This record gives sequence, structure tokens and C-alpha cells, in this order.
Amino acid sequence: MNQSRRTAFSLITPGYTFTFILVTLLFFMWALPNTLNDVLIKQFMKSMELSRLEAGFVQSAFKFGYFCLAIPAGLFMQRLGYKAGLIAGLVFFALGCFLFLPAAMAGKYSYFLGALFVIAGGLSFLELGANSFIAGLGDPETSERRLNLAQSFNPIGGITGVTIGTVFIFSGNEPSAAEILHMKAAGTYQAFLETENLRLWPTYITLGITVLLVAVVIWFTKFPQIDASGSPGHKGSFKALLKYPHWYNAVIAQFFYLGAQLGTWSYLITYVQENSPMNEKQAGGLLIVNMVLFMCGRFFSTYLMKYVKPARLMGIYSCINIGLVILVIAASRWGNVFGLHDISCWIGICAMICTTFFMSLMYPTIFASGVKGLGSNAKLGASVLIMSLIGGAILTPVMGLIADEPWAHAVAPAMIVPMISYIVIARFAFVGSRPRDSFP
Repeated sequence: MNQSRRTAFSLITPGYTFTFILVTLLFFMWALPNTLNDVLIKQFMKSMELSRLEAGFVQSAFKFGYFCLAIPAGLFMQRLGYKAGLIAGLVFFALGCFLFLPAAMAGKYSYFLGALFVIAGGLSFLELGANSFIAGLGDPETSERRLNLAQSFNPIGGITGVTIGTVFIFSGNEPSAAEILHMKAAGTYQAFLETENLRLWPTYITLGITVLLVAVVIWFTKFPQIDASGSPGHKGSFKALLKYPHWYNAVIAQFFYLGAQLGTWSYLITYVQENSPMNEKQAGGLLIVNMVLFMCGRFFSTYLMKYVKPARLMGIYSCINIGLVILVIAASRWGNVFGLHDISCWIGICAMICTTFFMSLMYPTIFASGVKGLGSNAKLGASVLIMSLIGGAILTPVMGLIADEPWAHAVAPAMIVPMISYIVIARFAFVGSRPRDSFP
């Protein structure tokens, strides 16, 4: 085989292009419920009369599902392979979607959280299997580029999810405090809340049916017998993993990354409405713009990785985001450092949205860097990296707690959490991501 032919095949294993495309579709699909969560938080604040902190538990339930099922997912795929793991994940995903119907009928917040936990449990199988599978489906030297390419389709799913949520879940009916008092006096307020809750289930039932159809297609698709570790006969161990500083640094960085991403996206609509006259549907439109930037960032970063080392590029992006978050805080009505009132608020909104462009490459780059060189410990290491997504479950409510404090009562001061997260990611990018040989 000549050099040019080897180069052409370096990104994807020959003969499995369709499998690559099909698994890449999963990146699109799991983005749907992830970004729908951002819509749910705002919807539950209205339909369930929740505080920012209470609504933030949407992300807690979701990421706790990842946390609890990540290791079982890794063990399952270690025994039965990636294909079986992806199908199992899709079945859990669909089941959680179907649970939205009884949750909406009952009108219980805890039931919705349970349904989200089941969905996330399925997504832990999908994310572990798809990320590890794509990372191993070609030359190890191009794993970051290959994973960033596949992950580039994730924000397209995010755009779709936000659009669906904005159109089909948000009613646009946001009664003022006076109107709520009037509805309560007329005895119609409870019916209003029930109607708002019932807007949720049709979207999730449709999603669940679609997910089952994809599971059927995967069942009939040929998968290569590969293992990201290159050593299918060995299970690996936690003790051995601790010999890889770049891996446990990646776990820490991924924890903070998910906190920054989910916290920013979860409270974007609230931040926009606090700092502008927009209603929920208009603010939801900005969330769509946010996801378009995320998609553009993924594709652009994949291209730049041909010329700039992935870790270095991530470090540069992290530093840019630290500056943008400072601007988000300072330019808000809460901060009002510039003293320009409404004009400066739009600067803060734009800065908050722009952080999404620069966070776009972080998840796949941290993941691919973390599992590189782990050998027989790769699947276990990848499972723990998926568990580190619990950062979104912990740091998002922390942001809500800060935002609900009497001295704050705004999202802007809570953005200190993403700023700290980007500092941690920058350290990983510049210092902690370098693989070192394990020691005896």
C-alpha cells in the first residue's frame, strides 16, 4: 500500500465507513435530551413553580444517571461488545422517554426526574460505547481528530433539540404575578399548570419511538471486532489506572468541563430574560444560536487540529473563555460595571453565547487525551471519564444556589463556577494532558 493510500485510510478503518456514520448518528441523538434539559429547567420553573436551585436538579438527576450506570456499561460492553452496549443504551433511552407520559399525567416533579435518570442511564451506554468505538476505529494518532469529527454532529442534535423544545414545549404563555393571582382567585391556575406539564410528553414519546427504530438498524449492521485498548483479554484495574497521571487529570478536567457547559446552557435562558426584555420563546431562539456556534466550533476546531496540537488549542480556548465569563458577569445588570445599563447587558449575553464556540472542542479532546495509551485499562478508564460527567449534576445546582442567594438573585454572579472550571481545563491542556509511561 503506498503512502497516500495509507494516509487516506488513517482516519477511519477501511470497510467500516457506514458503521462510522451510524455510530456518529448516536452523537446527534443523545444531544436531543441533553439540550431539551435546558428547556425543561425553564419550563419546570413555570409549570412546577420551582426556584433556580430546585430546577437545577434536572441536570443532577440526569448526570447522576450517567454516574450510576457508567461502570456497569463498561463491564457490559467488555463482556458483550460495543454493538450490544449501544443497543442496550438505546433501549434504556427509549424507556425513559416513554416514562414522560405517566410523569406528565401525574404532574409530579420527582417522576420527571426519575424518567430523566433512566434516559441518562441509557446515554451512559451510548456515550461510553460511541466515544470509545470511534476513538479506536482508526489510527491512534488521529483519535482526537476522528472523535472531534464525530462529535461535530452532536451540536446539530443540540440545535434540533432546542428548536423542538422551543416550538413544542414552550407555550409562550408567561403570566405576570398579578395574572397568577387573578387565575388563583378564579380557580384556573391549577388547570394552567397541568396544561403546561402536559406539553412535555408528546415530544418525548416521539423521541422514544425514533430511538427504538435506530436500535433496530444497529442490530442489523456489521461491527468490527475491535477494542480501544488493543488488549481484549485483559480487564484492567483502578490501581493500574492511577499510574497514568494524564488519565486522572482528564477525569478532573471533564468533571469541571461538564459543570461549565451544563451550568452555562441551563441558565442561559434565565440570564437572557434577566438582562433583556425577551420572552421565553425569543430567549429559546438564542439557545438555538448558541448550539449553532457549538456546531461551528466543533467543525472549525477539527480543521485547526491539522495544524495545532489538540491540547494546545484547548488551552487557548480555555483562556479565551475565562475572559468571556468575566465579561458576562461585569456586563450584566447585576454587575453593571460599565454603567451602560441595557447596552452592556447585550454585551454580556453575546459573551455568554460565545463561550459555547470555544468550549466546543473540550469534551472530545479531554476524552481522547485521557484514554490514550491506557492499553488494557482503556475501557475502565473510559467508564470513569463518563462518570466524571457528574460534574454537571453537582456544579449546576451550585450555580442555582448562588443565583438564589438574596445578595445575588441573578445568574451573573453564579458564572464564577464556569470561570473556575475553565482555569482547571487550561491547566490540564497545558500541563496535565501529556501521556507518560506507566511505572511498575
